This record gives sequence, structure tokens and C-alpha cells, in this order.
Amino acid sequence: MAGRIICLLFLLLPGLFIQAKAQSFDKAAFYKVMENGNTDEVDKQLKIIETTSNINKEAYSGALLMKKAGLINGASKKLSVFKNGRAKLEAAIEKEKDNGEWHFLRLIIQENAPKILNYKSDKKDDAAMVHSAYKKLSPEVQSAVMDYRKHSDTLQTFIF
Repeated sequence: MAGRIICLLFLLLPGLFIQAKAQSFDKAAFYKVMENGNTDEVDKQLKIIETTSNINKEAYSGALLMKKAGLINGASKKLSVFKNGRAKLEAAIEKEKDNGEWHFLRLIIQENAPKILNYKSDKKDDAAMVHSAYKKLSPEVQSAVMDYRKHSDTLQTFIF
């Protein structure tokens, strides 16, 4: 009986490790979805974030929700999803005012949000924060900043 249980564990454990690895948060993948993801990819990242520990879920899920708002149909649904995401991202920034990555996420959203949402007032401050925090950011975030900078009106004025 014990032999069967051990044998069963050996058969099941590799699958569990593969599934756990597939669900781990990857910043490079997150920023790729932020750059050009569709709703399915955004939803997949949201699920990964939801099940991952040791990350600031508010900031990442908030940015993804605001990204998703631009991809879905229906004005009232878009606005509702955007507001939900905005509240999460702003709460994360409020908790960690000096976190350059959170300011980078907000900058991405602000530069791409429609004017009607009136979400553009912190662009210059966020860009300055990203610039000053750049060397402290993880390599994945630094790479995302440099990729995004190529088509950012606000970040192009800074030398990294």
C-alpha cells in the first residue's frame, strides 16, 4: 500500500511542479502583455497575479485592468473596469510613493488613456520618478522602460 502511494506521488509531483512553474509571475511576460496583449492574455496575467504571493497585486492588477478597459466593448463596462484598475494602482502608489515601477505603470496608462478619462496629470512627475529610480529597478523593468521610451513623449526627454 505504501509503495503504491509513493509510486502515485512520483507520477503526480512532476505535473504539479510544471503547473506551479507555469503559474509563476514573470515581469518580462507581464510587460509584454502591457505592451501589446489582448484580453485573453490580460486575463491570464490577472489570474497569475491573483495566485502569486510576494508581489504587490494591487499595482500589477490595477495596471492590467486599465489596459483591459481599452480592449473591451461597451462604454460603461470600459469605464467601470478602468476605475477599478485606477483605484488599485493609485492605492499601490499611495502605499509606496517612491516605487519607480508603480510610477512607470501609471505613466504607461496615462500616456495611452483617452483624454475623456482625465488621467494625465501626473505624467511629468511619474517620468521624473522613473528616471531617478531607473538604476534601482529590476533588469526586466529597466528593459521595459527602454522599450517603452522609444514611443513615449514624456520619457524621451530623459537620458538613461
